[in-house]
Amino acid sequence: MNIYDRLKELGITLPPAPAPGGLYAPVRVVGKLAFVSGAGPAVINGRTFAGKVGAQVGLEEACEAARLCAVNLLSILEDQIGLDKVKSAAKILAFVQSAPGFNDQPQVINAASQLLNDVFPESGGHARAAIGAAELPGSLPVEIEGIFELY
Repeated sequence: MNIYDRLKELGITLPPAPAPGGLYAPVRVVGKLAFVSGAGPAVINGRTFAGKVGAQVGLEEACEAARLCAVNLLSILEDQIGLDKVKSAAKILAFVQSAPGFNDQPQVINAASQLLNDVFPESGGHARAAIGAAELPGSLPVEIEGIFELY
């Protein structure tokens, strides 16, 4: 099954790729790897996400934000190189803006990992790190960057 059919089967609609928020490339291809710059959660119907997880943002909302970060990574890849050139997710590096005492960052990022595992089921999963951060740009609750294997 090609990736576009898989996205349709999973009910995933890609939003427009977000514009870079600074002086960086959204994607840098080196050999057969695509390095995707950090992405926050997509804005759906005007809904935005902001705040520290474990304070202003609950666990369920943080998981949804993480899932939408993964959707944005896919949107960026589609916009920059085309998802049909992407073989698998190799690694994600995820940051969770965390209130003091919040230590469930891995549970939050599981939502992004599950989405990527569903989109690329043949790959056997990806490596990752889930890091708690005191602050993130724009008060995003989650930001994720990724490394993807290309065909």
